[in-house]
Amino acid sequence: MRRALALADRAENEGEVPIGAVVVRDDQLLGEGWNQVISARDPTAHAEIVALRDAARVADNYRLPGATLYVTLEPCTMCAGALVHARIAHLVFGAKEPRAGVVCSTFNLLEQPWYNHKVEWQGGVLAQESADRLQAFFQARR
Repeated sequence: MRRALALADRAENEGEVPIGAVVVRDDQLLGEGWNQVISARDPTAHAEIVALRDAARVADNYRLPGATLYVTLEPCTMCAGALVHARIAHLVFGAKEPRAGVVCSTFNLLEQPWYNHKVEWQGGVLAQESADRLQAFFQARR
């Protein structure tokens, strides 16, 4: 999670919302990402998606069984769906996202029985550090 926080700092330094993510499997870093929606002009360039793309390239497979994704903020609908499609085994996130987080804040999307893959999850890891970055970022922009 510390690496994800460092990537969140990179996002902020690039003028992006400070969110970072890493994908790890068997104690090996497979992929990393930070928010790049503005710089990439890509609404799908959330930290999680960028990290999954990077990990899929390294693994030479779009499926990442046994992998864990660490991200500084609770995923949105798009990112939660990508975790299922990538067959991520575990999700670990920092701060809850009360407006768009679908893991536990606004919905329990990963708990739905219709998915053919189950992503185990844990929230609240370094949550305050993650939340502090986001709060400072948005306060500075106001």
